[in-house]
Amino acid sequence: MILWGCLVGISFFILGLGTLLPWNFFMTASLYFQGRLNTTEWSNGTVVVRKEYYFNNWMTLLSQLPLLLFTLLNSFPVPEVSEAMRIAGSLVFILLLFILTAVLVKVPMEEDRFFSVTMATIWFINSFGAVLQGSLFGLVGLLPQKYSTIFMSGQGLAGTFAAIAMLLAIASDTDSETAALGYFITPCVGTVVTLLSYVLLPRWEFAQYYLNKNSKYEPGTDELLKGEILLNGHANGSVTISTVNGSSPAEDEVEPSPDETKQAFLSLEQVERRQAKASVIEVLKKIKVMAFCVTFVFTVTLSVFPAVTADVRTLYPGKWERFFLSVCCFLMFNLCDWFGRTITTFIRWPCKESRLFPALVVSRVVFIPLLMLCNVQARSFLPVFFAHDGAFAFIMALFSVSSGYFVCLSMSYAPQLVEPKDAETAGALMTFFLALGLSIGAALSFPLRALV
Repeated sequence: MILWGCLVGISFFILGLGTLLPWNFFMTASLYFQGRLNTTEWSNGTVVVRKEYYFNNWMTLLSQLPLLLFTLLNSFPVPEVSEAMRIAGSLVFILLLFILTAVLVKVPMEEDRFFSVTMATIWFINSFGAVLQGSLFGLVGLLPQKYSTIFMSGQGLAGTFAAIAMLLAIASDTDSETAALGYFITPCVGTVVTLLSYVLLPRWEFAQYYLNKNSKYEPGTDELLKGEILLNGHANGSVTISTVNGSSPAEDEVEPSPDETKQAFLSLEQVERRQAKASVIEVLKKIKVMAFCVTFVFTVTLSVFPAVTADVRTLYPGKWERFFLSVCCFLMFNLCDWFGRTITTFIRWPCKESRLFPALVVSRVVFIPLLMLCNVQARSFLPVFFAHDGAFAFIMALFSVSSGYFVCLSMSYAPQLVEPKDAETAGALMTFFLALGLSIGAALSFPLRALV
């Protein structure tokens, strides 16, 4: 059984990794896309920009809007689509879109058309990614809590996987076209492995035990309800008196008095009241602080990453320049974000009731001007205060650790603020506000990048 549990854990780790491959591989390849969209030309000995596409801004916005859209759609009745169709179908379409992106590496294309095709690909691949992510969260929710943690760990390392793939592509010393082709073949292989993990999952005996359950209540609920009914009355209104001397229930069954019948129905109503879920508004009132926190954290994070941070340039041209962005921006962010999420296993400060918690979340807004004052190129208005690579790396490390830490705490605190029966509603609401924060941050990246 331990072996089956380990195999299921590995499967969910790979599934978590696969859900965020689209976002991370397109984001980390920003230099490749900007190279394909290079619209500069020499005029009278100076470099003139013919057209600015704002690729990082549009890529961020079109990656996050599908998550918000599909989170909203989940709130409305939709035709039932089987879980297998949603998960396997999404993975197949993601694979096809990654293959298309890899093929386009070798296809010469005019800049405007390439930009349009890339943006359409980003929209659709992240739409399928949003469906995949929502479906897999529902699937992993059927298993013990630790498998949700494993699934999210896989998601947390997807960015690191993409950054390492980019570093290997750069270090290969091949021409840029071949390196880009190898880079985009990697998520194709990753998506195939993810699909195989999902196909094999129902074959593991441990997973079968949980995935084949049809009951929607926690173990022990049935016994609890039976106990309440036996203590207070049968469904037909007669009352059973507990026996001490071993007499049969039939011998002790008597006609209830009006008071006893009334008490029986009152007790059953209390059981039903305890089981009834609170309304969405009632749950939202209880978790409003955590909802604000997760929205604000992602608003700050996505407003500058990667739209601003991906345009930071090193002071040391040469071979390091090729690796600088992949190491100091993408790898640094993903490793530190994962570290911030991980340390919440050991440190959970401030507590969920503390007013200091939202205050610290709001204080992260200081990272916006700090990163805008790094060596972002090109720039129009603001001066450069933190030109050194070390200063940028240090700010990115604090920015990333705090992002992962406060997101993880917000998401884990919210279900603790409501009754267990309302935890699912709280989780769904937090997912919506998470997506809202991502979308607001992506929208804010446009004016913030223009201000630099």
